[in-house]
Amino acid sequence: MKLRRMTATFGSLSGATLELGEGLNLIEAPNEAGKSTWSAFLRAMLYGIPTKERDRQGFLAEKNRYQPWSGAAMEGRLELEWQGREIVLLRGPGKTAPFGTVQVLDAHTGEPIPGLTAETVGEVLIGAPREVFERSAFVGQGACAIDGSPALEKRISALVSSGEEDVSYSQVEHTLREWLNRRRHNKTGLIPRLEAELSGLEEQLTRQSRAHRAAQEAGQTLSELQEERDLLAREVAVHRARAQAQRRAAWEQAKGELDAALQEEENLRRELQKDGPTPGREELLRTQEALNSLRGLEQRLKEAEQAYDAAIQAAAQARKAAADPLFPDMTPEEAWDRANLDAEEVDLEEPASGGTLAAALVSLAGAALAAGAGVLFTPFAFLGTALLGVGGLFLLARWVKLRREARGIAQRREELLDWYQVDEADEILELAKAYRTGWEAAREAERDRQRAEQAQIDLTGRRDRVRAQVAAQVQAFAPAARDVFTLSAALSRALFLRDKLERAVLRRESAEKLLQRLPAPPEGGTPAEDLVPRYDAAYTGARLSAVEEELRRLTSVEAAARGELKTLGDPALSQARRESAQEELLRRRAEYDALSLALEGLSAAGQALQGRFAPALNRRAGELFARLTGGKYGAVTLTREFEALAQEPGEVLPRRSLALSQGTVDQLYLAVRLAVCELALPQADPAPLVLDDALVHFDDARCALALEVLRELAKERQILLFTCHGREGTLLSGAPEVRRIALSPAQEVSAHE
Repeated sequence: MKLRRMTATFGSLSGATLELGEGLNLIEAPNEAGKSTWSAFLRAMLYGIPTKERDRQGFLAEKNRYQPWSGAAMEGRLELEWQGREIVLLRGPGKTAPFGTVQVLDAHTGEPIPGLTAETVGEVLIGAPREVFERSAFVGQGACAIDGSPALEKRISALVSSGEEDVSYSQVEHTLREWLNRRRHNKTGLIPRLEAELSGLEEQLTRQSRAHRAAQEAGQTLSELQEERDLLAREVAVHRARAQAQRRAAWEQAKGELDAALQEEENLRRELQKDGPTPGREELLRTQEALNSLRGLEQRLKEAEQAYDAAIQAAAQARKAAADPLFPDMTPEEAWDRANLDAEEVDLEEPASGGTLAAALVSLAGAALAAGAGVLFTPFAFLGTALLGVGGLFLLARWVKLRREARGIAQRREELLDWYQVDEADEILELAKAYRTGWEAAREAERDRQRAEQAQIDLTGRRDRVRAQVAAQVQAFAPAARDVFTLSAALSRALFLRDKLERAVLRRESAEKLLQRLPAPPEGGTPAEDLVPRYDAAYTGARLSAVEEELRRLTSVEAAARGELKTLGDPALSQARRESAQEELLRRRAEYDALSLALEGLSAAGQALQGRFAPALNRRAGELFARLTGGKYGAVTLTREFEALAQEPGEVLPRRSLALSQGTVDQLYLAVRLAVCELALPQADPAPLVLDDALVHFDDARCALALEVLRELAKERQILLFTCHGREGTLLSGAPEVRRIALSPAQEVSAHE
């Protein structure tokens, strides 16, 4: 079988065409260019689309996944050569499923080819059902691994044994186990049902003898219980009438309490609103806090007034203490300047006059001597004598003046020291310093007085404001309140009434809830019967219920017993049925033992069959695996569950796939796929091999080995190798028999040899 051309409106493909050649077709395309879509399209053209698939989390059914993106109907055309005949396979939308309409035509005549229908076309053309094709010649993206199926098992078993494909080991085993379970499966098997039936028949025979005795005993007890029930019913009625009278009394009492609570609440509300609307409790408490602060302000104001009086006295005393007759009406600075001047005068030294007096006496003496010696009689001598006499007189007058000034300074010093009552000039300065200290103390005392006065003014203003605020709030509901005492009394009274109102509201609400829980008694009522009950109300009611329940039970027992006597039938018939069931049970147990032996024999036969077909499959898979790995691995073992194990030459035990690298695992399962393909599919006119990115995990060396194997296999069958890498094309660039096809995202197809 060889594919020539595919034309698809399928998923992302919209009227796209892919032309194929014989041998190995290398189809190169980037991701999202439609490689997997073409693979799925080929499978859908051959086998259709599963209509029973449903979308689930993480999975889209094929019928939804491959709906054409263009919105057109899903349809396709496949041109191929089959058994030397050119045919055309057409699929389009059916009435209930996509690709449900199929036509298989002769390419030259256009005539339908008989025997090829929508259900059979793939199996006839490929030579195997869909599940065999998917597990052998169709390797989807990331799906090299293979698993078992009854169809694949039958196919491989047939090819390596008798050639019959009618039945498989797993199907026979499944059928035998179904038959086995049918005979003994919990409560639904034939044997458990027969055992249950025998148990029922034994019980039926026992019940027949027991039913007659139960009917007689129940009838005797029923009459006694009926009399007790009637008496208890009368006693319950008495208790009920008394309870109704008690409920009415309780309801009337609750109603009276509610009326009293309502009246009390109304009176308190009127009292609160008598002279004006009274604020709520929180506002009253805030006003009371303000009143308390007013009391504190009054106390602080008294203390401020006392402090002010004390400050006035302290300032007067400080001014009096600061006054000094030595410095009358002077500031500290003026007093200090005056004291400095006076101290300087006290420290002033007397002028020296001794030298001046001596010089005057010498001059006068010289002039007298000169006159006595006759020098005056010469002009120049006379002039000198005159000068000496005048100088002496001048010096004598100067001495007299200095003596007068010295006496004045001494007198001034004495006056100043006597005024200040001190002995030295420094003591005058100390008196000025003391005057300054007293003056500063008087100033500070005056500032204290001013601060005390301002504090008194501030407290007076705050007190007046708080008093006005409290008075305004209280007088709204107590106009007669004026002073702190009456304001406090009004607030206390309002809070007291508010508390009483809140308690009254709580009593009213409690009375309302109590009255709501007590249903209003009906008017009138049945008077109690003149009967003294034997028990209290609870026990009488419970006893009546128990007696009635026992009456119902015994009535049912009597009815059941009499009905059972009618329905159980003749004991002889029950005995005959029991004997028949015992015989059938023995026969079913014998069948069960025979089926168990058959399963044991089938298991032995299955192991023998495994020993027959496994070597052929393992041998071919090992040969291919050795070539794919360059001889690193030499053997492959495939279990019944189709798990592949690899073994290196010289190793004792094979390795599971979990112990291998991802690339080696893909090589292993590719070898198994190729071996299964050879064994499971017809070798005459072999079906194409489809590989969708099957070499994606192969490194360059593995890829080169795999391509060599595929080139050799391509001599026998057509191969479609889809890839998203360029290395396959590079490695096959020198192979003229390989057809290279490039797919673009726009689905334009080009091919070159």
